[in-house]
Amino acid sequence: MEARSSGITNGKTKVFHAEGGVDLQSYQLDMQILPDGPKSDVDFSEILNAIQEMAKDVNILFDELEAVNSPCKDDDSLLHPGNLTSTSDDASRLEAGGETVPEKNKSNGLYFRDGKCRIDYILVYRKSNPQMEKREIFERNIRAEGLQMEKESSLINSDIIFVKLHAPWEVLGRYAEQMNVRMPFRRKIYYLPRRYKFMSRIDKQISSFRRWLPKKPMRLDKETLPDLEENDCYTAPFSQQRIHHFIIHNKDTFFNNATRSRIVHHILQRIKYEEGKNKIGLNRLLTNGSYEAAFPLHEGSYRSKNSIRTHGAVNHRHLLYECWASWGVWYKYQPLDLVRRYFGEKIGLYFAWLGWYTGMLFPAAFIGLFVFLYGVITLDHCQVSKEVCQATDIIMCPVCDKYCPFMRLSDSCVYAKVTHLFDNGATVFFAVFMAVWATVFLEFWKRRRAVIAYDWDLIDWEEEEEEIRPQFEAKYSKKERMNPISGKPEPYQAFADKCSRLIVSASGIFFMICVVIAAVFGIVIYRVVTVSTFAAFKWALIRNNSQVATTGTAVCINFCIIMLLNVLYEKVALLLTNLEQPRTESEWENSFTLKMFLFQFVNLNSSTFYIAFFLGRFTGHPGAYLRLINRWRLEECHPSGCLIDLCMQMGIIMVLKQTWNNFMELGYPLIQNWWTRRKVRQEHGPERKISFPQWEKDYNLQPMNAYGLFDEYLEMILQFGFTTIFVAAFPLAPLLALLNNIIEIRLDAYKFVTQWRRPLASRAKDIGIWYGILEGIGILSVITNAFVIAITSDFIPRLVYAYKYGPCAGQGEAGQKCMVGYVNASLSVFRISDFENRSEPESDGSEFSGTPLKYCRYRDYRDPPHSLVPYGYTLQFWHVLAARLAFIIVFEHLVFCIKHLISYLIPDLPKDLRDRMRREKYLIQEMMYEAELERLQKERKERKKNGKAHHNEWP
Repeated sequence: MEARSSGITNGKTKVFHAEGGVDLQSYQLDMQILPDGPKSDVDFSEILNAIQEMAKDVNILFDELEAVNSPCKDDDSLLHPGNLTSTSDDASRLEAGGETVPEKNKSNGLYFRDGKCRIDYILVYRKSNPQMEKREIFERNIRAEGLQMEKESSLINSDIIFVKLHAPWEVLGRYAEQMNVRMPFRRKIYYLPRRYKFMSRIDKQISSFRRWLPKKPMRLDKETLPDLEENDCYTAPFSQQRIHHFIIHNKDTFFNNATRSRIVHHILQRIKYEEGKNKIGLNRLLTNGSYEAAFPLHEGSYRSKNSIRTHGAVNHRHLLYECWASWGVWYKYQPLDLVRRYFGEKIGLYFAWLGWYTGMLFPAAFIGLFVFLYGVITLDHCQVSKEVCQATDIIMCPVCDKYCPFMRLSDSCVYAKVTHLFDNGATVFFAVFMAVWATVFLEFWKRRRAVIAYDWDLIDWEEEEEEIRPQFEAKYSKKERMNPISGKPEPYQAFADKCSRLIVSASGIFFMICVVIAAVFGIVIYRVVTVSTFAAFKWALIRNNSQVATTGTAVCINFCIIMLLNVLYEKVALLLTNLEQPRTESEWENSFTLKMFLFQFVNLNSSTFYIAFFLGRFTGHPGAYLRLINRWRLEECHPSGCLIDLCMQMGIIMVLKQTWNNFMELGYPLIQNWWTRRKVRQEHGPERKISFPQWEKDYNLQPMNAYGLFDEYLEMILQFGFTTIFVAAFPLAPLLALLNNIIEIRLDAYKFVTQWRRPLASRAKDIGIWYGILEGIGILSVITNAFVIAITSDFIPRLVYAYKYGPCAGQGEAGQKCMVGYVNASLSVFRISDFENRSEPESDGSEFSGTPLKYCRYRDYRDPPHSLVPYGYTLQFWHVLAARLAFIIVFEHLVFCIKHLISYLIPDLPKDLRDRMRREKYLIQEMMYEAELERLQKERKERKKNGKAHHNEWP
């Protein structure tokens, strides 16, 4: 809008804009509580048409608004000095002038100097910044839009200037109508469906049983939380013409703080700072450095001298800290309605999803712990581990060239027992359960999201047409075409240009994936080189456990490489995303999110995939080892199997990464804020107590991440992948994830409430592109778990032996007694004289029997050296291979069928919610009709009472 005089008459409201200031005057209709009137069959559209005809002749008077006739000046000559007594000096001047100013409002730093206008938004800039002309034009246009403004210098640095913005009632109403902000207009009437007698009896039995249980210890005390009126009311898009419909007890609190700041931000994004089509919006001024920061204020301090139980909460921020961000309430449900009110729907949905995910982890963690405990209980009865521990006469071939010695199979007794804890009879059941769990989690989250969207009035909300990114406009400003939605010309990117950029971006992604593969290749070389080094180590502990030492150090090095590559990936993802030139911010965010997830997922899981599916699979056999670059012999699995390496990889990476993320999430802002406070104490002296206003306190906090909630979502999505993809090899993963998430919720809450500036409250209907990524991980988890059970674990070879080659062959049994002799049957014989020269060990094995060994054993199904085809595959090998392939096919088809069946049986929208939505739509139509009818009847009576004649009056 231009800064010129304009008068707008809109049926009910008259608004006047004066150049250089604001002179606004409006009147409000006296509010009445809408009673329940009789139902009628008159069409609502006819009523609206009648009202519009009558509105031409009806003048409705509104109450005069306060504090809007005083102009706000922003020139530096009238800048309020930022000294330690500024607030009290201002107050004394106002009181001397005869004004009554609320002392509390003046002292808490949330209002203008008059103590009446609440600060809705803060802009920060430096006097020394050369972009003065742009700021002056921008601030002049801000006043032309009707926003009030004050400036304040910083108490710490006089070069820093704070611009305080306040939106009066008429500005909020005008833009709330343009933005379709939904506001409450009547209390909800809850409809209780009729229940069958059988269900009523069940409810009575459950209620009587609950009397003996604790009374919902996880729920927050209702007396502590405020009554959020908008959650219990029907809402509709705000309209100034029908303002009498809405429940307005107080104009100052009708729009809450989050809504007010969102409206002000909406205005700032559409204000020009220079002449030109593209010279518009606050984001561009933040990008070019005209302003240093822009943020809404927190609602005061999050601490109080008095207890919240005795004196109540000071503000919503204090209430969130006590009921949500405090460690003492870690077992309580989250106050999601309060989170949504304070931070907005987008952040509220993130915490709702995180809480739902954490709650769904409870059954997964319980079943995983049960699988682990089942392995502990059945450990003494496991025939395989018994045979391994008793196999003192079985000598295994060396696992590396020259330096690795011969070893007894019984030396790996501990590793065989540990492997049984994770690889036992319940592992297959747990893999199926987790695949089904992932589907149930996603399907029920859709239902939960629908309920939240209904409660938060997001069902009918649609994202407005997004603005084009400034970079896109600057790049393609010369090419324009008509926007089919707005009908206005806009910059256009040619199809050939877009395809070429996508090809270059895809090539960059492929190159970075190759970098990951190269890093994994380096880890593989490290493993094959160091296993010989550790085998020749002086310390007996490391020498006897060379493979475990190799795996442990390789995992730690891999973790360091992962963290270093993550920094590189972020820069590459930014470069590739900017190279693509996405049109809007949401397209840019989705493209960046997909790249970062792909990079980090491959980076985090590539080594795990290598250990699970390639380690020990392509090593050859003694006498004919496969070598890397014809030099290094590929690493073999431990004599007890490859699963122990996979368990170590997952356990170490999962624990280290979650610990590091939690430290960085909370530690970094804590250190930054501590350093800021330390600098202030050094400048002003430790003994001098400074009372900072709220805007200065918030400015000294850390801003929210540049990518919003991206880091929080990415951390949880990667954890979800660890929890589901290789869960068959590590059943304790859900338990570790659950413990981490219980801490994560409170860490994030503490960070949002105490360490970060208050983010802008933005709306969202769901979690966006992350839901599609979760579905992809769920599908991938079915495939990987099938391969882990079939290839990595010994489940299939044991099953084939029990039914085909063991003592119970042909009897249809598979108990522990049927596994007698399995270890001996799974090992092949090798003649030591057939070793290659570079593979021949330094020891001849005489330390075992006093004479040089002639034969050793290794894990494989091959013929003995004296057979017709020495070291050829046996028939048992082909049976095991066929069983593995059959298991993969059957497992995947079975689990996918179950997943699709569950998806079909669970509707996305609960039936009771669907009925409530239909009933609400019906009741809203009835109530709107009754309210309009009652108002028209009242006006008719008043006109008759005043003796005025009317023609063609309705009704």
